[in-house]
Amino acid sequence: MLNKIIKRGHKKVPKSEVSLDYGHAPPLLPGGRNSGNVSTSDVVVNHASRGSIVTTNSPSVMASSAVPAAPGSIENLPLFRDVPISERQVLFFKKLQICCFQFDFTDTMKYVREKEIKRQALVELVDYVQSGAGKISENNQEEMVKMISVNIFRCLPPASHENTGSENVEQQEEDEPYLEPSWPHLQLVYELLLRYVVSSDTDTKVAKRFIDHSFVLKLLDLFDSEDPREREYLKTILHRVYGKFMVHRPFIRKGINNIFYRFIYETERHSGIGELLEILGSIINGFALPMKEEHKLFLVRALIPLHKPKPVAMYHQQLSYCIVQFVEKDYKLADTVIRGLLKYWPVTNCQKEVLFLQELEEVLETTQAAEFQRCMVPLFRQIARCLNSPHFQVAERALFLWNNEHVVGLIAQNRNVVLPIIFDALQKNIDNHWNQAIHGLTVNVRKIFMEMDADLFDECQRQYSEKAARATELEEQRELRWQRLAAAAIQGC
Repeated sequence: MLNKIIKRGHKKVPKSEVSLDYGHAPPLLPGGRNSGNVSTSDVVVNHASRGSIVTTNSPSVMASSAVPAAPGSIENLPLFRDVPISERQVLFFKKLQICCFQFDFTDTMKYVREKEIKRQALVELVDYVQSGAGKISENNQEEMVKMISVNIFRCLPPASHENTGSENVEQQEEDEPYLEPSWPHLQLVYELLLRYVVSSDTDTKVAKRFIDHSFVLKLLDLFDSEDPREREYLKTILHRVYGKFMVHRPFIRKGINNIFYRFIYETERHSGIGELLEILGSIINGFALPMKEEHKLFLVRALIPLHKPKPVAMYHQQLSYCIVQFVEKDYKLADTVIRGLLKYWPVTNCQKEVLFLQELEEVLETTQAAEFQRCMVPLFRQIARCLNSPHFQVAERALFLWNNEHVVGLIAQNRNVVLPIIFDALQKNIDNHWNQAIHGLTVNVRKIFMEMDADLFDECQRQYSEKAARATELEEQRELRWQRLAAAAIQGC
């Protein structure tokens, strides 16, 4: 039985912080809402077995000493519209007290009345903040942030792989997502926080005392929640905090960067990488030019290595968007990005290879001729290997590059280098590939090169024939040597 309000919290031990300083006020996320700031210096989050646990006393988390002693003492309070305006701040405070109570939602039959009273109080608070019916006092703002902290900063349940011991990432992707049992209350708490942050009545100078770095760090920790509904709220709220509180921007970027480092080099497990990348997509869009060196380091040290982990398919769409944003901002980064993709190019995972080829085309669409020339030799050596892949989807996706007019234009300008690299691969596909669709697409690409430069094509054809003749001759000599060795062995016996 829950007889007192939680006065303690837990938090994962943070990684060492890496200093980054980039970004300006980002545009709103598509379909997103507004932004703001919240601060609780004493409540911390623990992800159960996902990290070390640090316990800290947090008496300031409580709304006040006037909080009722037990859930059974919760009573209905009047609606805001039923009391005089002069008494609404007091009523606001009392409703915050009620909302500090925590309930066990795994037992649906326990404290049914009290849960409903709390839910109604949360609905009232959300409507009051959203309507702007009255300016909230600074004390009530502080108590509201404390109440929000009590509810959302909690121990996250063990991840599914921790319960099952499964290491199969693909199987985990297919599993049903975990849904937080307390979501009927938790959603309203998040909605209250969002409305407070985006409200035009919220003074940034006042609110930043409550929504501080500690609060932001704990919001970032919650992105590891397996409930997609919670991550969606967190994404919207953090984005609005970034837009409204300039003082938090470097810290937010640094915190996201540290999460990426831990994911890439330690765990390869995190539920919120996609949502964090969506936020970054808007942040990158707001970068000023010329781009700071810190931003380029972030691209090289965090974003490009995100192609390495096995579950890259879960967040590849958002990652690809961020990468392309960088190249669109500064076209000179195209060479860095393409070489980074080649560095992490998958060897045995064909599905990842298809994703890489898709992203490569998007990057090439924004690549200028000078940057293309710097990386075209290693690039088309890799594409040649993809053309000859026995996995038809990989070969097909590589051949689709010639459907892109901009890519074909870059190739045409550098055909003297590109065609000799891939000619052998094209010819091998025509001669030996098992898939008829690949055979047909290869013939079309071969025809493009013939029309592009017939003399160069004929020269490559001649060189290919000479290499094939030499290879046949060497094979015959090898067979002859084996026959001589076999005869000598028989004579020796």
